[in-house]
Amino acid sequence: MYKLSQVQYICPMSDAKLYEPYSVSFETRDECPIQEHRHSFFELVYILSGSGRHHVNQHTFDYKSGHLFLITPNDMHRFNVEITTQFFFLRFSNIYVKSKALQIENIQRLEFILQNANHKPGCILKNQTDKSLVRPLIEALVREYENRDLYDQEIIQQLVNTLIIVVARNIAKYLPEKIGDNSDDKIVSILNYIQTNIYEPEKIRTEIVCKHFGISSNYLGRYFKKHCGETKQSYITNYKTSLIEHRLRHSDKRISEIVLEFGFTDESHLNKFFKQQRGISPKSYRIQFLNGNPTI
Repeated sequence: MYKLSQVQYICPMSDAKLYEPYSVSFETRDECPIQEHRHSFFELVYILSGSGRHHVNQHTFDYKSGHLFLITPNDMHRFNVEITTQFFFLRFSNIYVKSKALQIENIQRLEFILQNANHKPGCILKNQTDKSLVRPLIEALVREYENRDLYDQEIIQQLVNTLIIVVARNIAKYLPEKIGDNSDDKIVSILNYIQTNIYEPEKIRTEIVCKHFGISSNYLGRYFKKHCGETKQSYITNYKTSLIEHRLRHSDKRISEIVLEFGFTDESHLNKFFKQQRGISPKSYRIQFLNGNPTI
């Protein structure tokens, strides 16, 4: 059984640079008081043990042993450690993704998946089989780094590559079905714009989106439906509903706080919206979830 070294975990700050193709570290922390920050590279964070909360952009996720997060370039994030946590970090650059080191046929597809990962609630591992695959991969990386045996660098690179591809496979499972590596760059930009501004309803009104991207409302409607398989309004409604569900399940935010966060006029407005989507009020949804209702 491997043993992690006790090292101080310094959260990378906004001006942090990655001067190597990739870097690996294993760190134990009782707390992580650093303010939210961003950096210019990808960062995979695996929780070997412990628990707490991970804040990324405007989302907050509970974390525990076995959870894996991908921080993409320019994401704002921080960790709040509640129980002493053993972290595994793999940091790699976009240059590494594009290099021949990964030795896969469709580098463009891999790059697209990683760059356009959006933050769904919880761990990014969606494939149950992969959940049992990732930990042994990371434990093997730990051993190779600590033992420094013959051909350790070659083995480490192969393990890093395997981990990146496993992550990409899981991310691909929740990308919009109609969006692929051959899709028009503009639809990806539109989706990113909507996700970034989902908390400000005025900014995602059709006329504002059209003005931002220099297109007509008729064109936007046809274009969005063609590439996403649903209307813009349907996409916004479904995305917002999933975020509200996450708040109700995994945060202690009051209903009034959720109203303010998502730009509803009042609790009645939120209740009406949520009932239309899920058939019950937000308060009832939270109660049923806390009571272990399997249908929620």
